Amino acid sequence: MLVAPLLFLEPNMMGGVLIYAFAAATLGGFDSPVGAVVGGLIVGVAETLAGAYVGVIGSDLKVGGAAGDHPRCAAAAAPRAVRPGGGGTRMIQLKEASPRAPVRARRAPDPRWRWAGLALLLAAAVYAPFQLAPFHVFQLTMVLIYSVALLGLNLLVGHAGQISLGHGAFFAVGAYAGAIMLDRYDLPYPLTLPIAAAVAFVIGLALGVPAMRLRGLYLALVTLAIAIFLVPLLKRFEELTGGSMGLTLAKPAPPAWSGLAEDQWLYFLTLVVAVVAFLVAAGLLRSRVGRALHAVRDNETAAEVMGVRLSSYKTLAFAWSAMYASAAGCVYTWVIGFVSPDSFTVNLSITLLAGLVVGGLGSLSGPVLGGLFVMFVPSISQDVNDAAPGVIFGLLIIAVMYVAPTGLAGLAGRLLKKIPRKE
Repeated sequence: MLVAPLLFLEPNMMGGVLIYAFAAATLGGFDSPVGAVVGGLIVGVAETLAGAYVGVIGSDLKVGGAAGDHPRCAAAAAPRAVRPGGGGTRMIQLKEASPRAPVRARRAPDPRWRWAGLALLLAAAVYAPFQLAPFHVFQLTMVLIYSVALLGLNLLVGHAGQISLGHGAFFAVGAYAGAIMLDRYDLPYPLTLPIAAAVAFVIGLALGVPAMRLRGLYLALVTLAIAIFLVPLLKRFEELTGGSMGLTLAKPAPPAWSGLAEDQWLYFLTLVVAVVAFLVAAGLLRSRVGRALHAVRDNETAAEVMGVRLSSYKTLAFAWSAMYASAAGCVYTWVIGFVSPDSFTVNLSITLLAGLVVGGLGSLSGPVLGGLFVMFVPSISQDVNDAAPGVIFGLLIIAVMYVAPTGLAGLAGRLLKKIPRKE
């Protein structure tokens, strides 16, 4: 029935079909066949009306990543795998504690080892660009950019327990905000970063207020809608965004006193942004705000009883997530020197969510591991099979989730706990 009205059938169309099916089922109701039909009618009418203004939306759902870097993966981000610890509005059940045998307390790891490990990691990050080829330095730079974007998504999904399928839209907001300020207003590069982050923070607050009244699949649908309509919207305002042709920009030139090549200079700029972003996030999560976010994630009813304002913290988490994604998008503009709407399709949002789940939700190391996964696994998939890199990518995600259900960060933590410690 689906093939009959079409003139041809191509495998890449299935990503858009699945997204439309998810939207129709969510709008109409998952447990109602009549509702599914009504949802399909709503989606079809909405696409027709919107297409008359911003162009054909369906063509933008054909998954193609940023500059060809993002793989095709439609089933990588199952929404129910994203809420750690349950959460929701389930009532608190107090169970009488049963007597248990005394459990030997596990000694906490010495914080000096943690700081020593972080120092070694930072030293390796500083040393790496002087030993690697320019292309590999560029790859590490992109890993840092993705890590910052995933750090913001982790605040919303991993720590606040909310589902977002529109993170790539805020990444695009930062990229285009930085590009427009550089191309139209000739602002200095360092000034574009805080402005782009502030713009996305305000947009995140504005969108977060109505969005945070929803939860679960309905929230996922709203965030997905944001990612869907952004691409045709960017193409519509051609005078400002360059339309389908995008904007070409000059990259930041290294100062003469640094003695660095262009790729090394861009790497160190990105490294500084990433270090600051992780320090701010670590401080935020150790504060009262972080404890409130964890309470909202684990049990909303209990959090509300303890005096946590759910709507405020959910909205702020949405805004912080957008701010981090926008900062990453702005740095992406510096590094790539080009932005176009087709670089920020729905597939970018799905890939970022998949990378975070694979890296590990609720962990500061998860975004880094997820950034490595998002950057290198698609390339490996392409090398294995040029005809179906999406298949290889999907299989790798399934394999990782089977071996490490809590992500690569959780797997590393379990392995470290098995190392015997001296008493």
